[in-house]
Amino acid sequence: DIDDVGHKYYLELELEDVLDKESTVNCAAEVLYHLGSKNIAPDVQFTLERELKSTEEADNMFYSQIRSLEKELVAQNIPDSHGHVPPELEPIRRLAWAASGYVIWQNSTESTHFHLAQIKHVKQVKRTDAFLQFDYVVLLHEMVSQ
Repeated sequence: DIDDVGHKYYLELELEDVLDKESTVNCAAEVLYHLGSKNIAPDVQFTLERELKSTEEADNMFYSQIRSLEKELVAQNIPDSHGHVPPELEPIRRLAWAASGYVIWQNSTESTHFHLAQIKHVKQVKRTDAFLQFDYVVLLHEMVSQ
């Protein structure tokens, strides 16, 4: 407890690479939840034991795959009602995890436990430049309130 500031937590955890389950990295983190205002995201400071494995090869494969589509990608209900994610949509799911992680962090308190439940709908936005853009509708589940 930090008087008139908030609660600080010290964590030691192991990060698992979603592309290579055998690859892990130790991480130490400090998380400060501010008292009072629920509009302030927690402060997070972390250090990694070593660099994370590069995703450049997988990123380039995904980029090439999406750029080679004749029509813009459109998908819904990822995962489906049986928990299945088609392998070709796994990178789309990982992008949703990253984006929803930011939203979750911004809205976290000590008593929340959000996670990405489902991508309800995703549509690739047509662009004239070389960048990729997607429009997501995601469902976040808050475990505490169910």
